[in-house]
Amino acid sequence: MKDTMSLVGAFYGGKSILVTGATGFMGKVLVEKLLRSCHDVKTIYVCVRPKGGRSIQTRVENLLKCKLFDRVREEWPNFHEKIKPISAEFTKPNLAIASEDMEELLSEVNVIFHCAATVRFDESLKDALLLNVMGTQQLLKLAHQMKNLEALIHVSTAYSNCNRRHIEEVFYPVPVEPKKLLDLVTWMDQSLIEAITPNLIEGWPNTYTFSKALTEHLIQQEKGDLNVAIVRPSIVGASWQEPFPGWIDNFNGTSGLLVAGAKGILRSVKCNPAAVADIIPVDLAINLTITAGWYTAVHRPKSPLIYNCTSGGLNPLSWEELQINATNTFEKNPLENPFGIPKATITSSYLVHQYWVFVHHRIPAFLFDLYLRLLGKKPRMMKLFTRLDKTLNLVEYFANNSWDWSYENTNMLLKELNPKDKSLFCFDVCQLTWSEYVKDYCLGTKKYLLNEDMAGIPAAQQYIRKLRTIQCALKATLFLIIWRGFIARSQIARNVWYFVLSLCYKFLSYLRASSTLRP
Repeated sequence: MKDTMSLVGAFYGGKSILVTGATGFMGKVLVEKLLRSCHDVKTIYVCVRPKGGRSIQTRVENLLKCKLFDRVREEWPNFHEKIKPISAEFTKPNLAIASEDMEELLSEVNVIFHCAATVRFDESLKDALLLNVMGTQQLLKLAHQMKNLEALIHVSTAYSNCNRRHIEEVFYPVPVEPKKLLDLVTWMDQSLIEAITPNLIEGWPNTYTFSKALTEHLIQQEKGDLNVAIVRPSIVGASWQEPFPGWIDNFNGTSGLLVAGAKGILRSVKCNPAAVADIIPVDLAINLTITAGWYTAVHRPKSPLIYNCTSGGLNPLSWEELQINATNTFEKNPLENPFGIPKATITSSYLVHQYWVFVHHRIPAFLFDLYLRLLGKKPRMMKLFTRLDKTLNLVEYFANNSWDWSYENTNMLLKELNPKDKSLFCFDVCQLTWSEYVKDYCLGTKKYLLNEDMAGIPAAQQYIRKLRTIQCALKATLFLIIWRGFIARSQIARNVWYFVLSLCYKFLSYLRASSTLRP
């Protein structure tokens, strides 16, 4: 029986779960997976805040209408009855949860999955600390008051300690005490905080990774007798298998770059082609997170376990391989109405990258905006390319470096699963075939992110052929301009040109003669 039933799924039966960050990419996949594979779960409380004039009820209703929930909607039509929204604000004391909701959470919650965080690389240090560090601190205070809490799982990032090249599944020291830094930013002027930020985060590429390192240290300090575990996913990408291959719903990170490349907007990326593109499919990361919740609650480890959820040390994929597979996929399945021919170049040379950016980013953007102005329309391409260049600068650190990871806890957790759970909650990245995954990822951006109909592929292919014709015509025009301006007026240039033509003629004559001599 132990081998044929899901021990993980059975554990969550009758349990009440609190999920923070449920409207985010990982959070919504977590909620869907719990509903579909642990359908006996009692209640899933989701912390949400009003946003853009929409109430928490409206935001959750829109969340559950997402295509992501189509499978669970078909299997369990009343699944929404198990979802209960809780109004929460992570920058305020006690998360600004109403007293009635607070009382229910303190008495009912059995497991907490903490996914809420700002993931912006260019977030101000103050906001990153308030949302990621202080928000977690407030959640820990509530967790200590919960009467039936069995486990708290914190979703961190594999790059929380990216200032090291070899990263083990352990807590690392930080250069400043999180609580002291929180006290500092609460009274210090924003301009002063911005001035000292480079010195404070020295060794980390951005405020996001720095704040995540401080959050892990804070958890170590304030966990008390709580059963805590930390999951560190690397670059979270589209789903591998669940609920659909290639499902994705945001332009963050790799997804935005893939779309920009397929649209012919992104033509050059500065990165080390041989560096590891440490992508982890979102469904594998979520399966590991749910399994970690089960193991933490059932086995109650003496000290918090940390799980490195990465692919680089087990099944590496280089940026060059990613680029080749993505290009092949988009050549056969192009996006609709691209700005240019999809052909992104990756290079580790700063000068080469700057040349391609100038030739293929800035000049086309300037000319297109000039065309829009002549038509009386608002220019937009320069602004778009400026934003794209900013994004490239933010991710350049991760595209040029690789890390070594330890997997003792992750491997241990995998061995603890029975055959049923290894299938139902698979997080073994070694089973992944990257060429197939990247293909599904690219198609997922077309189907789920851009909502393009796959039936429109022939028309998109025809559009690409038109772009190639236009490109050939432009090159021919440029050649004629050069001919008229230089070659036609220079005897030396003409001699060189005629010499090249004679060589080509002789080579073609040789090929024709060789073909006629063959029996």
